[in-house]
Amino acid sequence: MAPTKTILRALAGETLPTPPIWMMRQAGRYLPEYKATRAQAGDFLSLCYNPDLAAEVTLQPIRRYGFDAAILFADILLIPQALGADLWFVTGEGPRLSTITSQADLDKLGSVDNIHETLNPIYETVKILSRALPSDTTLIGFAGAPWTVATYMIAGRGTPDQGPAHALMQNDVAVFEALLDKITEATVHYLLAQIEAGAEVVKIFDSWAGSLKGDAFKKYSLEPARKITAALKAKYPDIPVIGFPREAGDGYIGFAKATGVDCVALDNSVSADWGAAHVQVDGCVQGNLASSHMVTGGQALVDETKAIVKAFSKGPHIFNLGHGITPDADPDNVQRMIDAVREN
Repeated sequence: MAPTKTILRALAGETLPTPPIWMMRQAGRYLPEYKATRAQAGDFLSLCYNPDLAAEVTLQPIRRYGFDAAILFADILLIPQALGADLWFVTGEGPRLSTITSQADLDKLGSVDNIHETLNPIYETVKILSRALPSDTTLIGFAGAPWTVATYMIAGRGTPDQGPAHALMQNDVAVFEALLDKITEATVHYLLAQIEAGAEVVKIFDSWAGSLKGDAFKKYSLEPARKITAALKAKYPDIPVIGFPREAGDGYIGFAKATGVDCVALDNSVSADWGAAHVQVDGCVQGNLASSHMVTGGQALVDETKAIVKAFSKGPHIFNLGHGITPDADPDNVQRMIDAVREN
């Protein structure tokens, strides 16, 4: 049966007169109602693991803006925690983890089969959302890509150049690849469970794909995405997968065909015209307004939004930002963007 929800139609390859729209990190710190719920939860991880409150913050931007999709509120680093890594967040600085830099560290991680004990609250959030969302709103689940998750596990934190992960790749490729394989297997289990709980689409976020070049990009970004997508499609062939190898540059070209994803999300380091010419030829694309427009607003926001819609108008397109919305964004600018998309 042909899908009726707009995002599912775009993901199936349909060119729509008005592109459906959602926004990365749409449930987040730019919204006052999010801040209130976060305070109620106590801290970020407590919010992630509280199904009622996590569902609430997922629903908040749907109520406010009427986006065509809701994305599950969670975090890409829940997988390392479920595997047995220590995880905590430092206010104003971000995540911290126990590090994996040797075979001994790797051996301390738990079995992939046991991750659901930690992650069951996430699946409960998905179940709540599948019941609570409007009937025309698509529910998106997600996970971090193995390379991106590995960079945090190896360094113990975010780094500007993913240097520690690159160093491990060079100095102990066996440990590096074993870690990547473990994350890949866990990610398949995690996304399958999200689908079983009610996710209608899943997205793989490879936020640091751009630091991989040449063969390393193919081996450690493209190939894990292919493995994950193949495993998901083997069990749920009708569930679309969105891939986001951020800042991949020319690596975006052919990514959909090589991995089997149904849609490639583009960041704003490439132009919409370039994306239409080189990526949209293979199917649906998502993107790619610079998130800085959500801060600065004005006519430039409207003009760039309309230009992106026009550039991608000849093929399947889901409108989104090129990266997640930032905490300093003006909520009114989000509405301006939505209006500009839907006025076309």
